[in-house]
Amino acid sequence: MIQLDELKRKMDANENLHLIDVRQSEEHAEFNIGGKLLPLSDILSMQIEEIEDLKEEEVICYCRSGQRSMQAAMMLETMGFKNVKNLAGGMLGWQAQFPTN
Repeated sequence: MIQLDELKRKMDANENLHLIDVRQSEEHAEFNIGGKLLPLSDILSMQIEEIEDLKEEEVICYCRSGQRSMQAAMMLETMGFKNVKNLAGGMLGWQAQFPTN
């Protein structure tokens, strides 16, 4: 798991991050923090070709509240990903902690 403030620090430091948004496309379109859209349903059906090359990298999954991304992180680990983290609080937490206005 990764906390909101830790991810924000990494983003502010321009670290090379691999963010995976496991929400639906409508949710992603409404608000996102720059992650690659890969819905949980795709991960569960093992349609992960576009991120296969990240198995040795740190991958940070996020969703609305942290539940779907926790499932996604566990599933990716079973598929051989070595360093998967779930964003605690998800986008609800992010918007509460880092308002955009």
